[in-house]
Amino acid sequence: MNRNRSEQTQTEGVRNSGSAIPGGILTGVLAVLMLAIDIAFVRSAMIPVKFLAPVVILLLLLVVFLGFLTHRTEKRGRFITGTVLSVLVAAVMVYGIMAMNKVTSTLNNITTVSSEVSYVGVYVLTDDTAEVLNDLEEDTFGILSELDRTSTDGAIEQLNEELDTEITTAEYDGLTDLVDALYDQECRAILLNNAYLDVIAEIEGYEDIEDQIREVTGLSVEEELEETEEYVETELSDTVFTVYISGVDSRNGLVAKTRSDVNILATVNTETHQILLVSTPRDYYVPLSISNGVKDKLTHAGIYGISVCVDTMEMLYDIDVDYYFRVSFDGFEDIVDALGGVTVYSEYAFTSAHNSYTFVEGYNDVDGAQALDFARERYAFATGDRQRGKNQMALIQAIIDKAISPDILVKYSSILTAVEENFETTLPYDLIAGLVNNQLSTGADWDIITYSVNGSDGNSSTYSLSKPNYVMIPDEETVETAKELMQAVLSGEVISQPEE
Repeated sequence: MNRNRSEQTQTEGVRNSGSAIPGGILTGVLAVLMLAIDIAFVRSAMIPVKFLAPVVILLLLLVVFLGFLTHRTEKRGRFITGTVLSVLVAAVMVYGIMAMNKVTSTLNNITTVSSEVSYVGVYVLTDDTAEVLNDLEEDTFGILSELDRTSTDGAIEQLNEELDTEITTAEYDGLTDLVDALYDQECRAILLNNAYLDVIAEIEGYEDIEDQIREVTGLSVEEELEETEEYVETELSDTVFTVYISGVDSRNGLVAKTRSDVNILATVNTETHQILLVSTPRDYYVPLSISNGVKDKLTHAGIYGISVCVDTMEMLYDIDVDYYFRVSFDGFEDIVDALGGVTVYSEYAFTSAHNSYTFVEGYNDVDGAQALDFARERYAFATGDRQRGKNQMALIQAIIDKAISPDILVKYSSILTAVEENFETTLPYDLIAGLVNNQLSTGADWDIITYSVNGSDGNSSTYSLSKPNYVMIPDEETVETAKELMQAVLSGEVISQPEE
């Protein structure tokens, strides 16, 4: 009898031990997921400690509670309830881990800027019989003697390799000289950075250039960006910095060297929570950093690379530009749509020339396509590009207002996709994470001040174009005002909206 009782006790022990195994597995899985999500949050550096600590404690208590519910399978009702809740909690934690990793991955991708690409076309006259590159092997290629030689030389190297020969070239001093040589058949083909096509089309008599020439082949010339002192990681304690905002209308993607039609300096002070946006018209007549004092339109700086844009802005405003970010016009549209639209203030009622969208004086709810037209329109205004710059800053303000609102939490996935595909910046991850952390912690309202420098209409030759063309002569008084405003924000002074 004693032996039977002992065997019964052992059997019950085994049965009880076995009933705890499923619950133990569930609890172990939840504990691992809890650890993983905690690590993801900490590594992101975006979640304030005052939010993170309660979340960790709550998750720990939840895992313990669910472990209690699933501890014994023989308590069927409690075990099933605990299992269902455990699966739901596990799914939520997996989603949270994936979401946080997506955020960090996207930010790391857009903050890793390593190269730029110039797209150089081999162009012939429209009615030329050449169909492929080999048809031009024995002919002379016209090239620019000095302008954009990095791109030209890279293209020549590729052509020589592809044709397995040394091509014959003829050099010309200016863009119109190069195009005229093709028109006059001094050379059968020309090598030209296609960013110049829009530049040449600004000249009277060359407006139809894209109808007169045809691309036989295109070449991508990649240039590694040098890491300069300006683009180094910033400590989270840094509270003031200046960012160059560039908007490009590129037919070849975001990394292409192309004209910059949006040129805004954002001076940010995270202690006073002020952002000063200064807009500079695209046709501003200023020396480029590579032109040895020869003046050009500011927009043309982008043809020679983002670093030339940054350096030129530094020269104009006598300020250190710490970072830049660049967005394409198409990408800009995607970002606004991903945000679910924005509400932008317009100083005037107008109808856009591009898509005939109508805007009222006052606040307008706009989607991506409407926002893009709002930012690009200049023909509807007596002040042209000056008003366009103001509208661009108003739209940036609208995007910032939407981006710091709770609404974006439910749209984070589409926003990240739009940003990753259409946006690049040298703002370091640590600084972005610190800004997000600070915003979540304080919930502070940001005061955005805008200012546009002014100028007068002119007609002069430029570094990129030897023939006279439209330029805007800077109003030095407004440039000086912009400098003073920037320095005031950097020094911690709280400024008010200046009159223009």
